[in-house]
Amino acid sequence: MLDIRFVRDNVARVKEFTVQKGYTADVDQVIKLDEERRELQQAVEGLRARRNDISSQMKNGKPNPELIEQGKKIKTELTELEERLRVIDEEFLRELKRIPNAPLAEVPIGTSEDDNVILKTVGEKPAFSFTPKNHWEIGDARGWIDKERAAKVAGSRFAYLKGDLVRLHFAMLQFAMDVVTDEKILQKIIADNGLQTHATPFEPVLPPAMVRTDIYEATGRLDGEEVTYKLNDDELWLNASAEHSLCPMYQGEILSEEDLPRRFIGYTTAFRREAGTYGKDMEGIFRLHQFDKLEMQSFTTKEDSLQEHLLMVAIQEYLMQQIGLPYQLLEKCTADIGGPNAKGMDINTWLPGQDKYRETHTADLMTDYQARRLQTRVRRQDGTVELLHTNDATAFSQRPLIAIIENYQNEDGTVRVPKVLQNYLGGRTVF
Repeated sequence: MLDIRFVRDNVARVKEFTVQKGYTADVDQVIKLDEERRELQQAVEGLRARRNDISSQMKNGKPNPELIEQGKKIKTELTELEERLRVIDEEFLRELKRIPNAPLAEVPIGTSEDDNVILKTVGEKPAFSFTPKNHWEIGDARGWIDKERAAKVAGSRFAYLKGDLVRLHFAMLQFAMDVVTDEKILQKIIADNGLQTHATPFEPVLPPAMVRTDIYEATGRLDGEEVTYKLNDDELWLNASAEHSLCPMYQGEILSEEDLPRRFIGYTTAFRREAGTYGKDMEGIFRLHQFDKLEMQSFTTKEDSLQEHLLMVAIQEYLMQQIGLPYQLLEKCTADIGGPNAKGMDINTWLPGQDKYRETHTADLMTDYQARRLQTRVRRQDGTVELLHTNDATAFSQRPLIAIIENYQNEDGTVRVPKVLQNYLGGRTVF
Protein backbone atom coordinates (compact mmCIF):
# COMPACT_ATOMS: atom_id res chain seq x y z
CA MET A 1 0.00 0.00 0.00
CA LEU A 2 1.24 3.49 -0.82
CA ASP A 3 1.81 6.22 1.75
CA ILE A 4 -1.21 8.55 1.57
CA ARG A 5 1.16 11.50 1.95
CA PHE A 6 2.88 10.45 -1.27
CA VAL A 7 -0.50 10.22 -3.02
CA ARG A 8 -1.52 13.70 -1.78
CA ASP A 9 1.73 15.26 -2.97
CA ASN A 10 1.86 13.46 -6.34
CA VAL A 11 -1.72 13.15 -7.56
CA ALA A 12 -0.91 13.58 -11.25
CA ARG A 13 1.99 11.11 -11.10
CA VAL A 14 -0.09 8.54 -9.20
CA LYS A 15 -2.88 8.79 -11.77
CA GLU A 16 -0.31 8.38 -14.55
CA PHE A 17 1.37 5.21 -13.29
CA THR A 18 -1.96 3.73 -12.19
CA VAL A 19 -3.08 3.87 -15.82
CA GLN A 20 0.34 2.68 -17.06
CA LYS A 21 0.01 -0.38 -14.85
CA GLY A 22 -3.47 -1.09 -16.14
CA TYR A 23 -5.32 -0.40 -12.89
CA THR A 24 -8.61 1.49 -12.47
CA ALA A 25 -8.16 2.96 -9.00
CA ASP A 26 -10.00 6.25 -8.44
CA VAL A 27 -7.25 8.52 -7.13
CA ASP A 28 -9.56 11.53 -6.82
CA GLN A 29 -11.92 9.49 -4.65
CA VAL A 30 -9.00 8.47 -2.43
CA ILE A 31 -8.07 12.15 -1.95
CA LYS A 32 -11.71 13.06 -1.23
CA LEU A 33 -12.08 10.28 1.34
CA ASP A 34 -8.76 11.23 2.91
CA GLU A 35 -9.96 14.82 3.39
CA GLU A 36 -13.23 13.61 4.92
CA ARG A 37 -11.50 11.26 7.33
CA ARG A 38 -9.04 13.92 8.47
CA GLU A 39 -11.88 16.37 9.12
CA LEU A 40 -13.76 13.71 11.05
CA GLN A 41 -10.64 12.78 13.00
CA GLN A 42 -10.20 16.41 14.06
CA ALA A 43 -13.85 16.64 15.09
CA VAL A 44 -13.65 13.38 17.04
CA GLU A 45 -10.46 14.46 18.79
CA GLY A 46 -12.07 17.80 19.69
CA LEU A 47 -15.12 16.11 21.19
CA ARG A 48 -12.95 13.66 23.11
CA ALA A 49 -10.92 16.53 24.55
CA ARG A 50 -14.14 18.34 25.55
CA ARG A 51 -15.49 15.14 27.12
CA ASN A 52 -12.30 14.68 29.12
CA ASP A 53 -12.46 18.30 30.26
CA ILE A 54 -16.04 17.88 31.49
CA SER A 55 -15.13 14.63 33.22
CA SER A 56 -12.27 16.40 35.00
CA GLN A 57 -14.56 19.21 36.13
CA MET A 58 -17.11 16.71 37.43
CA LYS A 59 -14.47 14.90 39.46
CA ASN A 60 -13.16 18.11 41.03
CA GLY A 61 -16.52 19.60 42.02
CA LYS A 62 -20.14 18.90 42.82
CA PRO A 63 -22.37 17.31 40.18
CA ASN A 64 -23.41 20.05 37.79
CA PRO A 65 -26.65 19.51 35.86
CA GLU A 66 -25.40 21.70 33.02
CA LEU A 67 -22.15 19.73 32.71
CA ILE A 68 -24.08 16.45 32.94
CA GLU A 69 -26.30 17.56 30.06
CA GLN A 70 -23.27 18.67 28.01
CA GLY A 71 -21.63 15.33 28.68
CA LYS A 72 -24.67 13.43 27.44
CA LYS A 73 -24.84 15.56 24.29
CA ILE A 74 -21.13 15.09 23.58
CA LYS A 75 -21.43 11.34 24.11
CA THR A 76 -24.23 11.15 21.52
CA GLU A 77 -22.36 13.31 19.01
CA LEU A 78 -19.13 11.39 19.58
CA THR A 79 -20.82 8.04 19.02
CA GLU A 80 -22.27 9.27 15.72
CA LEU A 81 -18.99 10.78 14.54
CA GLU A 82 -16.95 7.72 15.49
CA GLU A 83 -19.27 5.51 13.48
CA ARG A 84 -19.04 7.86 10.48
CA LEU A 85 -15.26 7.86 10.84
CA ARG A 86 -15.19 4.05 10.98
CA VAL A 87 -17.20 3.81 7.75
CA ILE A 88 -15.08 6.44 5.98
CA ASP A 89 -11.85 4.80 7.20
CA GLU A 90 -12.90 1.44 5.79
CA GLU A 91 -13.86 2.94 2.43
CA PHE A 92 -10.67 4.99 2.33
CA LEU A 93 -8.47 1.96 3.03
CA ARG A 94 -10.32 -0.11 0.46
CA GLU A 95 -9.80 2.53 -2.24
CA LEU A 96 -6.19 3.26 -1.25
CA LYS A 97 -5.31 -0.44 -1.56
CA ARG A 98 -6.47 -0.37 -5.18
CA ILE A 99 -3.66 2.03 -6.12
CA PRO A 100 -0.60 0.06 -7.30
CA ASN A 101 2.98 0.65 -6.26
CA ALA A 102 4.95 3.36 -8.04
CA PRO A 103 7.31 1.91 -10.68
CA LEU A 104 10.95 2.93 -10.63
CA ALA A 105 12.10 5.33 -13.32
CA GLU A 106 13.92 2.61 -15.30
CA VAL A 107 10.79 0.48 -15.73
CA PRO A 108 9.73 0.70 -19.41
CA ILE A 109 6.21 1.92 -20.09
CA GLY A 110 4.07 -0.65 -21.87
CA THR A 111 0.56 -2.01 -22.26
CA SER A 112 1.30 -5.75 -22.22
CA GLU A 113 4.09 -8.30 -21.82
CA ASP A 114 4.90 -7.68 -25.49
CA ASP A 115 6.47 -4.40 -24.36
CA ASN A 116 8.95 -6.08 -22.01
CA VAL A 117 12.54 -5.29 -22.98
CA ILE A 118 15.06 -8.06 -23.66
CA LEU A 119 18.24 -6.97 -21.91
CA LYS A 120 20.41 -9.86 -23.06
CA THR A 121 20.37 -13.35 -24.52
CA VAL A 122 22.70 -15.89 -22.90
CA GLY A 123 23.76 -19.34 -24.08
CA GLU A 124 23.56 -21.21 -27.36
CA LYS A 125 20.42 -23.02 -28.37
CA PRO A 126 21.15 -26.76 -28.70
CA ALA A 127 21.42 -28.14 -32.23
CA PHE A 128 19.63 -31.44 -32.82
CA SER A 129 20.07 -33.97 -35.62
CA PHE A 130 16.43 -34.90 -35.06
CA THR A 131 13.19 -33.09 -34.45
CA PRO A 132 13.16 -32.30 -30.69
CA LYS A 133 10.16 -33.39 -28.68
CA ASN A 134 8.38 -31.39 -26.07
CA HIS A 135 8.68 -32.36 -22.41
CA TRP A 136 5.28 -34.01 -22.12
CA GLU A 137 5.98 -36.37 -25.01
CA ILE A 138 9.23 -37.46 -23.39
CA GLY A 139 7.71 -37.57 -19.92
CA ASP A 140 4.78 -39.67 -21.04
CA ALA A 141 6.95 -42.11 -22.99
CA ARG A 142 9.32 -42.53 -20.03
CA GLY A 143 6.56 -42.87 -17.46
CA TRP A 144 7.69 -39.71 -15.68
CA ILE A 145 4.46 -37.71 -16.04
CA ASP A 146 1.04 -39.26 -15.47
CA LYS A 147 -1.80 -36.77 -15.80
CA GLU A 148 -4.50 -39.31 -16.63
CA ARG A 149 -4.33 -41.04 -13.27
CA ALA A 150 -3.94 -37.72 -11.49
CA ALA A 151 -7.15 -36.54 -13.18
CA LYS A 152 -8.99 -39.52 -11.71
CA VAL A 153 -7.82 -38.52 -8.25
CA ALA A 154 -7.87 -34.70 -8.31
CA GLY A 155 -9.29 -33.59 -11.67
CA SER A 156 -7.62 -31.87 -14.59
CA ARG A 157 -4.37 -29.89 -14.37
CA PHE A 158 -2.77 -32.16 -11.80
CA ALA A 159 0.00 -34.68 -12.41
CA TYR A 160 1.94 -37.49 -10.85
CA LEU A 161 5.67 -36.87 -11.30
CA LYS A 162 7.50 -40.15 -11.03
CA GLY A 163 10.78 -41.98 -11.11
CA ASP A 164 13.96 -40.32 -12.32
CA LEU A 165 12.14 -37.05 -12.99
CA VAL A 166 11.48 -36.66 -9.26
CA ARG A 167 15.14 -37.37 -8.47
CA LEU A 168 16.22 -34.82 -11.08
CA HIS A 169 13.80 -32.27 -9.65
CA PHE A 170 15.14 -32.58 -6.11
CA ALA A 171 18.72 -32.57 -7.35
CA MET A 172 18.02 -29.25 -9.04
CA LEU A 173 16.46 -27.83 -5.87
CA GLN A 174 19.32 -29.04 -3.68
CA PHE A 175 21.83 -27.46 -6.03
CA ALA A 176 20.06 -24.10 -5.74
CA MET A 177 19.89 -24.47 -1.97
CA ASP A 178 23.63 -25.11 -1.83
CA VAL A 179 24.35 -22.03 -3.93
CA VAL A 180 22.32 -19.50 -1.95
CA THR A 181 23.50 -20.78 1.44
CA ASP A 182 27.20 -20.60 0.46
CA GLU A 183 28.80 -17.27 1.40
CA LYS A 184 31.81 -17.80 -0.89
CA ILE A 185 29.62 -18.42 -3.94
CA LEU A 186 27.55 -15.33 -3.13
CA GLN A 187 30.75 -13.29 -2.81
CA LYS A 188 31.78 -14.45 -6.28
CA ILE A 189 28.36 -13.60 -7.76
CA ILE A 190 28.48 -10.16 -6.15
CA ALA A 191 32.01 -9.49 -7.42
CA ASP A 192 31.34 -10.80 -10.94
CA ASN A 193 28.32 -8.50 -11.28
CA GLY A 194 29.86 -5.42 -9.68
CA LEU A 195 27.23 -5.26 -6.94
CA GLN A 196 27.47 -3.30 -3.70
CA THR A 197 25.85 -5.59 -1.17
CA HIS A 198 26.52 -8.16 1.51
CA ALA A 199 27.21 -11.87 1.01
CA THR A 200 24.86 -12.87 3.81
CA PRO A 201 23.68 -16.43 3.06
CA PHE A 202 20.01 -17.30 2.65
CA GLU A 203 18.44 -19.24 5.51
CA PRO A 204 16.39 -22.30 4.45
CA VAL A 205 12.73 -22.21 5.48
CA LEU A 206 9.73 -24.50 5.12
CA PRO A 207 6.95 -21.90 5.36
CA PRO A 208 3.23 -22.43 6.01
CA ALA A 209 1.24 -23.55 2.98
CA MET A 210 -1.76 -21.48 4.09
CA VAL A 211 -2.20 -17.78 4.82
CA ARG A 212 -4.93 -15.92 6.69
CA THR A 213 -7.09 -13.58 4.61
CA ASP A 214 -6.03 -10.37 6.37
CA ILE A 215 -2.34 -11.25 6.11
CA TYR A 216 -2.61 -12.31 2.46
CA GLU A 217 -4.39 -9.07 1.58
CA ALA A 218 -1.68 -7.09 3.35
CA THR A 219 1.00 -8.65 1.14
CA GLY A 220 -0.74 -7.28 -1.96
CA ARG A 221 -0.54 -10.77 -3.47
CA LEU A 222 -4.07 -12.04 -2.93
CA ASP A 223 -5.52 -12.29 -6.43
CA GLY A 224 -8.96 -13.55 -5.48
CA GLU A 225 -10.70 -16.84 -5.95
CA GLU A 226 -10.21 -16.83 -9.72
CA VAL A 227 -6.48 -17.32 -9.09
CA THR A 228 -5.98 -18.49 -5.51
CA TYR A 229 -7.68 -21.35 -3.70
CA LYS A 230 -9.60 -20.52 -0.53
CA LEU A 231 -10.53 -22.81 2.37
CA ASN A 232 -13.83 -21.16 3.21
CA ASP A 233 -14.48 -22.99 6.46
CA ASP A 234 -11.23 -21.73 7.95
CA GLU A 235 -10.78 -18.28 6.33
CA LEU A 236 -7.44 -19.47 4.94
CA TRP A 237 -5.94 -19.38 1.46
CA LEU A 238 -3.61 -21.95 -0.04
CA ASN A 239 -0.16 -20.55 -0.72
CA ALA A 240 0.32 -19.59 -4.39
CA SER A 241 4.09 -19.26 -3.95
CA ALA A 242 6.50 -19.45 -1.02
CA GLU A 243 7.09 -15.68 -0.84
CA HIS A 244 3.40 -15.17 -0.10
CA SER A 245 3.89 -16.64 3.36
CA LEU A 246 7.54 -15.59 3.72
CA CYS A 247 7.09 -11.82 3.30
CA PRO A 248 4.63 -11.49 6.23
CA MET A 249 6.73 -13.51 8.68
CA TYR A 250 7.86 -10.31 10.48
CA GLN A 251 4.42 -8.70 10.40
CA GLY A 252 4.15 -6.12 13.21
CA GLU A 253 7.83 -6.44 14.16
CA ILE A 254 10.78 -4.04 14.24
CA LEU A 255 14.10 -5.46 13.05
CA SER A 256 17.51 -3.98 13.85
CA GLU A 257 19.47 -2.43 11.00
CA GLU A 258 22.50 -4.45 12.12
CA ASP A 259 20.57 -7.67 11.38
CA LEU A 260 19.80 -6.73 7.76
CA PRO A 261 19.71 -8.02 5.15
CA ARG A 262 17.66 -11.00 6.25
CA ARG A 263 17.49 -13.53 3.47
CA PHE A 264 15.45 -16.70 3.23
CA ILE A 265 15.14 -19.52 0.72
CA GLY A 266 11.72 -21.09 1.11
CA TYR A 267 10.39 -24.32 -0.33
CA THR A 268 6.70 -25.05 -0.62
CA THR A 269 4.10 -26.78 -2.71
CA ALA A 270 2.08 -24.01 -4.32
CA PHE A 271 -1.49 -23.96 -5.60
CA ARG A 272 -3.01 -21.80 -8.35
CA ARG A 273 -6.22 -21.91 -10.31
CA GLU A 274 -4.44 -20.64 -13.46
CA ALA A 275 -7.75 -19.34 -14.77
CA GLY A 276 -7.88 -18.53 -18.47
CA THR A 277 -5.03 -20.83 -19.49
CA TYR A 278 -5.49 -22.52 -22.84
CA GLY A 279 -3.67 -24.15 -25.74
CA LYS A 280 -0.35 -25.89 -25.28
CA ASP A 281 0.00 -24.57 -21.74
CA MET A 282 -2.64 -27.15 -20.83
CA GLU A 283 -0.22 -29.91 -21.85
CA GLY A 284 2.48 -31.34 -19.66
CA ILE A 285 3.50 -29.64 -16.42
CA PHE A 286 4.08 -26.03 -17.52
CA ARG A 287 0.90 -24.78 -15.83
CA LEU A 288 -0.56 -27.00 -13.14
CA HIS A 289 -2.87 -26.26 -10.24
CA GLN A 290 -0.17 -27.68 -7.95
CA PHE A 291 3.59 -27.32 -8.28
CA ASP A 292 6.76 -27.15 -6.19
CA LYS A 293 8.79 -23.96 -5.91
CA LEU A 294 11.97 -22.74 -4.25
CA GLU A 295 11.77 -19.00 -3.63
CA MET A 296 14.12 -16.29 -2.37
CA GLN A 297 12.80 -13.62 0.01
CA SER A 298 14.67 -10.78 1.66
CA PHE A 299 14.23 -7.80 3.98
CA THR A 300 16.53 -4.78 3.63
CA THR A 301 16.80 -1.07 4.28
CA LYS A 302 15.44 1.25 1.59
CA GLU A 303 18.98 2.13 0.44
CA ASP A 304 19.90 -1.50 -0.21
CA SER A 305 16.74 -2.82 -1.87
CA LEU A 306 17.66 -2.17 -5.50
CA GLN A 307 21.06 -3.85 -5.10
CA GLU A 308 19.25 -6.74 -3.40
CA HIS A 309 16.95 -7.05 -6.39
CA LEU A 310 19.92 -7.12 -8.75
CA LEU A 311 21.65 -9.71 -6.56
CA MET A 312 18.65 -12.02 -6.81
CA VAL A 313 18.63 -11.66 -10.58
CA ALA A 314 22.38 -12.38 -10.64
CA ILE A 315 21.78 -15.52 -8.58
CA GLN A 316 19.08 -16.63 -11.02
CA GLU A 317 21.49 -16.13 -13.92
CA TYR A 318 24.23 -18.01 -12.12
CA LEU A 319 21.93 -20.97 -11.53
CA MET A 320 20.85 -21.06 -15.17
CA GLN A 321 24.40 -20.73 -16.46
CA GLN A 322 25.61 -23.52 -14.20
CA ILE A 323 22.76 -25.76 -15.36
CA GLY A 324 23.65 -24.83 -18.94
CA LEU A 325 20.29 -23.58 -20.18
CA PRO A 326 19.98 -20.80 -22.81
CA TYR A 327 17.86 -17.89 -21.63
CA GLN A 328 16.86 -14.28 -22.10
CA LEU A 329 16.82 -11.66 -19.33
CA LEU A 330 13.87 -9.26 -19.56
CA GLU A 331 13.04 -5.94 -17.93
CA LYS A 332 9.30 -6.07 -17.39
CA CYS A 333 7.19 -3.10 -18.44
CA THR A 334 4.68 -1.20 -16.28
CA ALA A 335 1.71 -3.30 -17.40
CA ASP A 336 3.44 -6.59 -16.58
CA ILE A 337 5.26 -6.04 -13.28
CA GLY A 338 2.13 -6.31 -11.14
CA GLY A 339 0.45 -4.02 -8.64
CA PRO A 340 2.78 -4.38 -5.64
CA ASN A 341 5.98 -4.23 -7.71
CA ALA A 342 8.20 -1.20 -8.18
CA LYS A 343 10.39 -3.18 -10.60
CA GLY A 344 10.38 -6.68 -12.04
CA MET A 345 12.65 -8.83 -14.17
CA ASP A 346 12.03 -12.20 -15.81
CA ILE A 347 14.18 -14.98 -17.15
CA ASN A 348 12.68 -16.73 -20.15
CA THR A 349 14.34 -20.05 -20.97
CA TRP A 350 14.60 -21.69 -24.36
CA LEU A 351 12.27 -24.65 -24.86
CA PRO A 352 13.17 -26.41 -28.13
CA GLY A 353 10.04 -28.54 -27.96
CA GLN A 354 7.96 -25.35 -28.18
CA ASP A 355 10.49 -23.45 -30.31
CA LYS A 356 10.28 -20.40 -28.05
CA TYR A 357 11.53 -18.83 -24.84
CA ARG A 358 9.15 -19.27 -21.89
CA GLU A 359 9.15 -17.69 -18.45
CA THR A 360 10.91 -19.75 -15.78
CA HIS A 361 11.97 -17.07 -13.26
CA THR A 362 10.73 -13.75 -11.99
CA ALA A 363 12.27 -11.25 -9.57
CA ASP A 364 10.20 -8.61 -7.79
CA LEU A 365 11.27 -5.43 -5.99
CA MET A 366 8.41 -4.27 -3.78
CA THR A 367 10.02 -1.27 -2.00
CA ASP A 368 7.93 -0.55 1.15
CA TYR A 369 4.57 -1.37 -0.46
CA GLN A 370 4.11 -4.64 1.42
CA ALA A 371 5.79 -3.48 4.62
CA ARG A 372 3.35 -0.59 5.11
CA ARG A 373 0.28 -2.82 5.49
CA LEU A 374 2.26 -5.47 7.34
CA GLN A 375 3.95 -2.86 9.56
CA THR A 376 7.32 -4.53 9.15
CA ARG A 377 9.91 -1.97 10.17
CA VAL A 378 13.57 -1.42 10.88
CA ARG A 379 15.23 0.50 13.70
CA ARG A 380 18.10 2.41 12.15
CA GLN A 381 21.42 2.90 13.90
CA ASP A 382 20.42 6.43 14.89
CA GLY A 383 17.32 5.06 16.65
CA THR A 384 14.73 6.11 14.09
CA VAL A 385 12.15 3.55 12.99
CA GLU A 386 10.96 3.26 9.40
CA LEU A 387 9.45 0.77 6.99
CA LEU A 388 11.87 -1.70 5.45
CA HIS A 389 11.88 -2.97 1.85
CA THR A 390 11.08 -6.46 0.54
CA ASN A 391 12.31 -8.45 -2.45
CA ASP A 392 11.41 -11.89 -3.76
CA ALA A 393 12.60 -14.01 -6.67
CA THR A 394 12.33 -17.52 -8.03
CA ALA A 395 15.24 -19.86 -7.41
CA PHE A 396 13.79 -22.91 -9.14
CA SER A 397 10.32 -24.23 -9.87
CA GLN A 398 9.26 -27.13 -12.07
CA ARG A 399 9.68 -25.01 -15.21
CA PRO A 400 13.51 -25.26 -15.38
CA LEU A 401 12.95 -29.00 -15.05
CA ILE A 402 10.95 -28.79 -18.28
CA ALA A 403 13.84 -26.91 -19.91
CA ILE A 404 16.33 -29.58 -18.84
CA ILE A 405 14.18 -32.33 -20.37
CA GLU A 406 13.85 -30.49 -23.67
CA ASN A 407 17.36 -29.06 -24.01
CA TYR A 408 19.18 -32.20 -22.86
CA GLN A 409 17.08 -34.76 -24.72
CA ASN A 410 18.52 -37.52 -26.90
CA GLU A 411 16.93 -39.01 -29.97
CA ASP A 412 16.14 -42.25 -28.11
CA GLY A 413 14.10 -40.34 -25.52
CA THR A 414 16.72 -40.38 -22.79
CA VAL A 415 17.79 -37.16 -21.10
CA ARG A 416 21.34 -36.16 -20.25
CA VAL A 417 21.96 -34.89 -16.74
CA PRO A 418 23.56 -31.42 -16.54
CA LYS A 419 27.09 -31.79 -15.25
CA VAL A 420 26.49 -29.65 -12.16
CA LEU A 421 23.69 -31.98 -11.04
CA GLN A 422 25.46 -35.28 -11.55
CA ASN A 423 27.01 -35.41 -8.07
CA TYR A 424 23.52 -35.09 -6.58
CA LEU A 425 22.44 -38.18 -8.52
CA GLY A 426 25.22 -40.58 -7.65
CA GLY A 427 27.22 -39.70 -10.75
CA ARG A 428 24.40 -40.47 -13.19
CA THR A 429 24.98 -38.80 -16.56
CA VAL A 430 21.78 -39.82 -18.34
CA PHE A 431 18.22 -40.81 -17.43
